[in-house]
Amino acid sequence: MTRFDNYINGAWVAGASTRPNINPSDISDVIGDYAQADAAQTAEAIAAAQAAFPAWATASPQVRFDVLDAVGNELLARKDEIGRLLSREEGKTLPEGIGETTRAAMIFKYFAGEALRTGGEVLPSVRPGVGVEVFRQPLGVVGLIAPWNFPIAIPAWKIAPALAYGNCVVFKPAELVPGCGWTLADILSRTLLQNKEFRGVFNLVMGPGSQVGQTLVESPVVRAISFTGSVATGRRIISACAGRQAKVQAEMGGKNPLVVLDDADLAVAVNAAVQSAYFSTGQRCTASSRIIVTAGIHDAFVEAVVNKLKTLKIDHALKAGTDIGPVVDGKQLEQNLNYVAIARKEGGQLAFGGEAVERDTQGFYQLPALITGTTNAMTISREEVFGPVANVIRVADYDEALAVANDTEFGLSSGICTRSLKYATHYKLHAQAGMVMVNLPTAGVDYHVPFGGSKGSSYGPREQGAYAREFYTGVKTAYLQAG
Repeated sequence: MTRFDNYINGAWVAGASTRPNINPSDISDVIGDYAQADAAQTAEAIAAAQAAFPAWATASPQVRFDVLDAVGNELLARKDEIGRLLSREEGKTLPEGIGETTRAAMIFKYFAGEALRTGGEVLPSVRPGVGVEVFRQPLGVVGLIAPWNFPIAIPAWKIAPALAYGNCVVFKPAELVPGCGWTLADILSRTLLQNKEFRGVFNLVMGPGSQVGQTLVESPVVRAISFTGSVATGRRIISACAGRQAKVQAEMGGKNPLVVLDDADLAVAVNAAVQSAYFSTGQRCTASSRIIVTAGIHDAFVEAVVNKLKTLKIDHALKAGTDIGPVVDGKQLEQNLNYVAIARKEGGQLAFGGEAVERDTQGFYQLPALITGTTNAMTISREEVFGPVANVIRVADYDEALAVANDTEFGLSSGICTRSLKYATHYKLHAQAGMVMVNLPTAGVDYHVPFGGSKGSSYGPREQGAYAREFYTGVKTAYLQAG
């Protein structure tokens, strides 16, 4: 079996142990054994990043452009190969895996350009003869902790801006999907090793959160932590970082509503609901898990969604024609099935699917679940499932729909399907979410604009686009009087 090591200070280093990377479409398919770092090895990576920081922080913007652009170019050239690895280790369909890899490439190329656009201001002082400059500087060592559901896109949108703005990185991929993170490290190792000064600029430490993540969060050298994952873990990280005055950015999930009004185009609404609730196996923090439908269109909408779900092929992620692959592992499958059972116990009706199914290979397959007859007070409407499970809530009108949509502790993405400019405009202003979609799935965002939510979904500055500089840089103000 192939062993994949950690990357620390410009060298590939064996971990304290290894962990197999298993294909959720076929659990007999082991992709490889991936190194597991411990606290001591993580500390070595942090020290390497700290030592490399002065050289990287003062490197020419052209140098940083060249590195990031080269990464983007290699990702594009290898998108089919890496997309296949992604689908094999996470369970997305092959077109989704290739699409995510392409997106990661474009993120690196976008931030290559950002390395040349850091900008600043020159202002007159209120005092005669004094000039003022306002500019941005990198923070230092940043710890990046990524989730399993987007194994290459989310690492890209953390790593690329961190490097573009002159920071040094210690990166921890999710334990379930280390393959794409290792591949990114391999590509970066070859672009950075052209200059020995930059050996510690990027470090990969694979391993458990209790060892790797905890060491990153507690280290006084790590000046910022960017985390995407569960609410409970995110809140612990926020608290720990606040205690030592480190910057923190946390994306922690959602319970995203999709409102369907009586005047909606039925085909548009069904497409938005099915795409955002079930594709990528519903394993997206922006997925529509609560579908709020006004009474006049409710029955026709439910019937149309059920008919659409009947046509979808749930199978091996790499098979041609598969619409939805497996969920990521057995634990996630068990959680999904448990939420379906709770919803039925609390009075919901299973309109379609919800059960585990068998295929030619042994994997973690589940039919997409549509649960009707629910209220916003039920467990299924309050807690994030993170699987191909959605529930429908019937409401009387737009006002009730908006109130129900906002009645959640989360606020990541929120959508509405309507032909009314009045309601669309009102919803964009009053939906309590960081992102609002009109006649579109709640999942699916561009790489060059801000990503993030409100309330319990997000903490700290936005990710992606030019807004990423708010997190990865600090502002300095300099005053000058000619001597």
